[in-house]
Amino acid sequence: MNSRDFGGDQPLIKENRKTWSRVKRDYELYLFLLPIILIYLLFKYYPMYGVQIAFKDFSPSQGIWGSEWVGFRHFIDFFNSYNFWTIIENTLTLSFLSLVFSFPAPIIIAIMLNQMLGKRYKKFIQTVIYAPHFISTVVLVGMLHVFLSPNSGIVNHIITWFGGEPILFMADEGWFRPLYILSGIWQETGFATIIYLAALAGVNPELHEAAIVDGASKWKRVWYVDIPSILPTIVILLILALGNVMSIGFEKAFLMQSDLNYATSNIIPTYVYELGIQKAQYSFSTAVGLFNSVINIILIVIVNRIAKKLTETSLW
Repeated sequence: MNSRDFGGDQPLIKENRKTWSRVKRDYELYLFLLPIILIYLLFKYYPMYGVQIAFKDFSPSQGIWGSEWVGFRHFIDFFNSYNFWTIIENTLTLSFLSLVFSFPAPIIIAIMLNQMLGKRYKKFIQTVIYAPHFISTVVLVGMLHVFLSPNSGIVNHIITWFGGEPILFMADEGWFRPLYILSGIWQETGFATIIYLAALAGVNPELHEAAIVDGASKWKRVWYVDIPSILPTIVILLILALGNVMSIGFEKAFLMQSDLNYATSNIIPTYVYELGIQKAQYSFSTAVGLFNSVINIILIVIVNRIAKKLTETSLW
């Protein structure tokens, strides 16, 4: 055997040398990535070590490795629980309604802002709709309690002024979903609008000029120029949104939850908190959380494949 027998490895060796030479040349850029990599390793990947609790009868005194292995028992118990379908229905209903009503909102607002001619007025509107993004969830729910209070809330004052009866918005299970969705739209639409405005800024002006020469109206230019240009951005964000259908914000749902609206506000994140923190059923709550994550992964893979076949745009 001589050096000729290893001739097939030469291209690979050269490619590795080129890669390392690029790393050495641009090492400053990789140093900028290092903190993010460490954060993900420490707070995202290292905690995956505890996922095995879902398959064990975890005892804090025995530790993760010392706890008894029970396999899929906790998953079976969850599937057979009396409130399984109620929790799944609440989670899916709230998530899909949020997606249906909140996803198109920033697209519409971004297109409207893009068509504005007054720069000062445009910047003012952007600031107004973006500001709620910086309000914490605790403060947001507190504002809901203040504005919707049956005794001193401005909304109920308006209702009674028109001859109606005060409504217990925060204690009515029928109002939980509308309030959750509308408050989410108010808080997050401005941030998402920035992404679409950045995409619209990259639209070639010559396309609009050609459409104007052809006599296209503003509506037609929006429909045939702007929307197709930002369609890849829309598809990517839609894939990410559909991939997180089962993951609804825990903080707001938990803060808005009460005994009176529990029938509709009991979703997977609050259920995991209730079992894991309040009742100390660590293994069972971990199994529920793992089930939730697996469903999200399956959804994002399926949606990504569908989007790739239909639009040729995908995450990978």
